[in-house]
Amino acid sequence: MRKAITYLFILALLFASCRNESNKYLKLGKGTSEKWFEPTPYGMVYVPRGAYNLGPNDDQLYAITQNRTVSSEAFWIDDTEITNDEYRQFVYWVRDKKARELLGQTYTDFLITEDKYGAPLEEPKINWDERIEWDDPEYQMAMEELYVPEYERFGYKKEIDTRKLVYEYYWVDYKQAAKRSNAYNYETQRYEGSVVNSDGEVVPIENRSSFLMHESVPVYPDTLCWIRDFAYTYNEPFTIKYFSHVGFDDYPVVGVTWNQARAFCNWRNNLRDFAFSHSAEAPAHEYRLPTESEWEIAARGGMHNTMYPWGSYYTRNVSGCFVANFKPLRGNYVADSPTTTTTMKVGLFDPNPYGVYDMAGNVAEWTSTAFFEAGYEAIDDYNPEIQYNARPDDPAVMKRKVVRGGSWKDIAYFIQSGTRSFEYQDTAKSYIGFRCVRTSFRDDLGGGRSIQE
Repeated sequence: MRKAITYLFILALLFASCRNESNKYLKLGKGTSEKWFEPTPYGMVYVPRGAYNLGPNDDQLYAITQNRTVSSEAFWIDDTEITNDEYRQFVYWVRDKKARELLGQTYTDFLITEDKYGAPLEEPKINWDERIEWDDPEYQMAMEELYVPEYERFGYKKEIDTRKLVYEYYWVDYKQAAKRSNAYNYETQRYEGSVVNSDGEVVPIENRSSFLMHESVPVYPDTLCWIRDFAYTYNEPFTIKYFSHVGFDDYPVVGVTWNQARAFCNWRNNLRDFAFSHSAEAPAHEYRLPTESEWEIAARGGMHNTMYPWGSYYTRNVSGCFVANFKPLRGNYVADSPTTTTTMKVGLFDPNPYGVYDMAGNVAEWTSTAFFEAGYEAIDDYNPEIQYNARPDDPAVMKRKVVRGGSWKDIAYFIQSGTRSFEYQDTAKSYIGFRCVRTSFRDDLGGGRSIQE
């Protein structure tokens, strides 16, 4: 009996090992052998997949566009707009990277030239662990290129030249890669199409790297937008302090262009998300700007045929208090908040049913969608989106991007969930910010899902 049990045990081991070996390359539809779980990203909330009515279906009397029924995949969205403190981390990272590159030319401690085994690296890497002594005169001399030139300084004050803070990154243009005319020809074993590169030039496709686009984006916000946007106002205090002072840390960042918002999303992808700090797993999808449909879906909070994100047809609650930061009455900006006349701290008003704050008012928000008046007629009804990467020499009409949510300076119409507007992608405004989204693998019930399941 014992021998029989022993033989059966050995056969079971052999069967298990054979089964594992046979599944090494082909999983027979059961997914990978390793489980992967998607936890809630830090600072984001979950929006389930589903069907929604997109557009001003709740106020047809004043509607200039028709509504559409669309379906969308689940996604994560930031629960608040990106704040000054969060965007400042991006600016500081670009500053520190530039500083370490300059210091590395004099001080080898700021560069890593060998791998962990002592072998020399083909290209040195930045050593982020080495501390920068910003007040050290010798360090300042090595970083002279990073400071405002002496002839441009105000009161002989040595300051970082924000014009030198440029973020460079690459992204794959899948739209051009997906064109049939740009497909790889297996008979000739080469590409026969052409692409529009980052400079707007039409060039033949040499290899798959031709679809890799290079972006070089100055990252510091346009603080002068507070003066430029309003000709006959005294907004110099906001220009000087709004982005840099700690008192405005929790206020939404403004003065960022559409291109700067996209650069922030790319930078955020390179950081290790707090939720994944316990493992080597990376998020399955990247951070990006929301599409117009995703933004409206998140704003409605799962409610249909409602005018505002809080599910009411009114901008006041039952106590008669305004429930968003916008321009109420006849320009009485303090009627909705006794503490501010412009932007206010994020998350002060109640969230919508999804847990998203400030989807109406405070600041309007960039989306990834190109703006066309007939956009709703052109989009698909599944994950709808119209993308167009405008080049520098394109006419202004091609640079329009959809802006949603209304702002502190807008009347109630513009903070409705179905109202769409636009701004030009290369402009920065004192009333436009943004938030990020990320496509989700979670199921409709909000629970985690592993790839194996």
